[in-house]
Amino acid sequence: MITEKEKAKAGVLYNANYDEQLLKERLVCRQKCQEYNLIPVSLLNEKELFIKQLFAKVGTNPIIEQPFQCDYGYNIEVGNNFYSNVNLVILDGAKVTFGDNVFIAPNCGFYTAGHPLDAERRNEGLEYALPIVVGNNVWIGAGVSVLPGVTIGNNSVIGAGSVVTKDIPHGVIAVGNPCRVVRQITEDDKDKW
Repeated sequence: MITEKEKAKAGVLYNANYDEQLLKERLVCRQKCQEYNLIPVSLLNEKELFIKQLFAKVGTNPIIEQPFQCDYGYNIEVGNNFYSNVNLVILDGAKVTFGDNVFIAPNCGFYTAGHPLDAERRNEGLEYALPIVVGNNVWIGAGVSVLPGVTIGNNSVIGAGSVVTKDIPHGVIAVGNPCRVVRQITEDDKDKW
């Protein structure tokens, strides 16, 4: 018999609200996040070691400002030089992958979970989880929400307040709700700042 955790990994409906294994794993992770958020901000090495134990994969020089929250931790991978400002939330029912040199502004969320539109199925505790992938050299502005199944290409910028519902190609500026490409990033952008 397939477990609810295996269903989640397969990207099909699973019971996130009432499955004992998933409830226990989320509780353990919430406790770990609470511990992480209480580490004094000056203890950078201790914070890095803690994240390396919580996440599936961590590159060099990760910085995650507190507070931080995730559901499981074991579905999260971050590359080298990962930086997130305060109030990062990652609901990692599915895998969430960040490339190298990703910069995330305050109050951002990465949400792999979605729910049936039918109220009866939703009320049964069913949801689905789809992976999120963020490429290398991506900057995500303040207050951005990235929804299930989205891929953001390398060298792109997501403007503050955006709700990313669909894939974003590499090398672009994208903004809005829903988030859409405004323009390519060009050589002229190097001279501006």
